[in-house]
Amino acid sequence: MGNNNENLNKNMPARFRSPSIVTWLCWVIFIAFIAMGLNNANISFERLGRGILNIGSFLGDAFPPDFSRIGPITLSIIETLEMALVGTTIGVILSLPLALLAATNTSPHPAIGTVVRGIILTLRTIPDLVFALIFVISIGLGPLAGILTIAVDTIGFCGRFFSERIEEIDKGPVQALESTGASRLGVISGSIIPMGFPSFVGTSLFAAEKSIRGAAVLGLVGAGGIGVELNTAMSLRNFDQALMIIIFILIVVLIFEKISSAIRKKVI
Repeated sequence: MGNNNENLNKNMPARFRSPSIVTWLCWVIFIAFIAMGLNNANISFERLGRGILNIGSFLGDAFPPDFSRIGPITLSIIETLEMALVGTTIGVILSLPLALLAATNTSPHPAIGTVVRGIILTLRTIPDLVFALIFVISIGLGPLAGILTIAVDTIGFCGRFFSERIEEIDKGPVQALESTGASRLGVISGSIIPMGFPSFVGTSLFAAEKSIRGAAVLGLVGAGGIGVELNTAMSLRNFDQALMIIIFILIVVLIFEKISSAIRKKVI
């Protein structure tokens, strides 16, 4: 009888099959985490109501936004853009060779590929604010800490997607170059990079968008940029200045996303 049930279960469509014990266990753990998270959050109607009132109080103090410090804020916004673009450029440049070492079809040795993939995974897993704190402690406050943080974060982001794109590249052109006696460097520069170039550009632009948003937050821990001004305004409860800074950040991010989207449409 048991064998008949197993055979029937195997012949049924995947959506109708009985979940395995591992699947049930995963669901139990997931639901348990959700329940514990809701319990630890101490959600109550009183807290939610008080929060809504506090948000209303914040908005009341923030409007109208204060544009009296527009000059220094503009300079901070420019510094944030410089941090994001310089850090992203450095990260993208370093990501490509690391991706070539990590991809299974271009890595010179499986052990090297495993080590490089581990490095990329580590850089991608650790939050950028942690790297920012490390660099602030190491080299001091200022934009350099932010640039290094963005560069490291970009390597983790682009390194993964670059390596995955390299592994997906059509083997035909690669084999054609290899059959002519081309060196490994020639194969990479003559087929792999040109075929993956549109994807590399798209990923790099997404990384730049991510970096601009991230650079605005890095200043909260002293890594330079507009985040320093925002942190100061919020700490001093100058909410009208804080709203002006938030508006500036929103405008800059939206403009860059429009530019990035236009570039992707032309390249990809």
